Amino acid sequence: MTTPTQNLSHKTRTRFAPSPTGFIHLGNIRSALYPWAFARATGGDFILRIEDTDVERSSQEAVDVILQGMAWLGLNHDEGPFYQMQRMPRYKEVLAQLVAAGHVYPCYMSVAELDALREAQMAAKQKPRYDGTWRPERGKILPPVPAGVEPVLRFKNPEAGSVVWEDKVKGRIEISNDELDDLVIARPAPLGEIGTPTYNFCVVVDDLDMTITHVIRGDDHVNNTPRQINIFKALGKEPPVYAHLPTVLNEQGEKMSKRAGAKPVTQFAEDGYLPDAVVNYLARLGWSHGDDEIFSREQFVSWFNLDHLGKSAAQFDEAKLRWVNGQHIKAMADEQLAPLVAAQLVKRGITADARLPAICALFKDRCDTTVVLADWAAAFYADVQIKPEDLALHVTDTVKPALQTLAKKLNTCEWDKAVIAAAIKEVLTAHSLKMPQLGMPVRVLLMGTPQTPSLDAIIALFSKQEVLKRLKF
Repeated sequence: MTTPTQNLSHKTRTRFAPSPTGFIHLGNIRSALYPWAFARATGGDFILRIEDTDVERSSQEAVDVILQGMAWLGLNHDEGPFYQMQRMPRYKEVLAQLVAAGHVYPCYMSVAELDALREAQMAAKQKPRYDGTWRPERGKILPPVPAGVEPVLRFKNPEAGSVVWEDKVKGRIEISNDELDDLVIARPAPLGEIGTPTYNFCVVVDDLDMTITHVIRGDDHVNNTPRQINIFKALGKEPPVYAHLPTVLNEQGEKMSKRAGAKPVTQFAEDGYLPDAVVNYLARLGWSHGDDEIFSREQFVSWFNLDHLGKSAAQFDEAKLRWVNGQHIKAMADEQLAPLVAAQLVKRGITADARLPAICALFKDRCDTTVVLADWAAAFYADVQIKPEDLALHVTDTVKPALQTLAKKLNTCEWDKAVIAAAIKEVLTAHSLKMPQLGMPVRVLLMGTPQTPSLDAIIALFSKQEVLKRLKF
């Protein structure tokens, strides 16, 4: 079992604590990006914790996707991953301290009794909540302990006062303690034993043991925060700083989720997105630095703080992500881009060669993913499929003599872009053609499409033998 580092300094320590109950999507991973960036921006530590106490729904496959997604995005952690199920002895140790201090009590109310209580409260238009039947108080006589019932353990939430914190996103939040009932913090167990601790308690122990200074997480946890703060106080400890991030919505305006069609983070790698581009796009889904749209990972880290986190829900837009990705592809060095395109080509059974960086240089300005760039590159390594309508429209009887002349000139000329450009001009003059009249048919025969970058550059990237082969119609 990995043991958390006890850090006694006051440097920033943040964490990402996903539950491995389904694949991780972009909405989830944003809750890793901001604490990672804050730790890097402040010279602190970023801890990865896997909250796997939901044994029935947790899976190793989901853990693997979390680790793969974070690795691909470059969100490297300094400590962990820690697994909550491996820390159960520690939770029970701290829970025993709370029991001894009188902050916890056994509750024998059955599920049927709880259901009946909730139904009665809802019928009376009251907020459903535990009514404190088994909460020990001075002078109170508790019901007889029912035979054969294993109790849960409940935390004695303070009955007076309020829980107040200054949220770095939402501002001051105050919740009255009388709105909070006594939380179950351990599942049923025989009397005298401590059952499996529950989520809200485990989180507090983890954050204490890992000396977390800032908890940056989704705002679906806001309702958990006052309960967790009261547990911190019962343990005599100060809670961390909280920042609750607004939800990420999908393109239909719903909360992003697997059920609503969200893709796993790893799918974006398969689809030809660059990790730095995804980081850039995700950073802007809830944070801003003026009007800056395109920036590097290094710029993001140097600019990041908690003061410019947005308060409103952000909406995912894949068209905008593709645009951001295209900007990063254009800015990327061809030698760095080529291996990514080569990997896409391998999936098609194509092995690239030394020409690929030059191919990337020629086509990257018109591509928004490495998949699209691989579509162009594939034409240099495999036969192209020409649409009959393109062939009929462009490779006409009128232009065929010029194509034959071009093939003859290319067969004897030096294989150099400038020389090839001169040969094309000679053919245009000899046959009284304008560039599109010759260029489009040649592009169709070589690349399978009438629209490409500069014709001489295209031809120069092919071998002479391949060009002559494709110009035979």
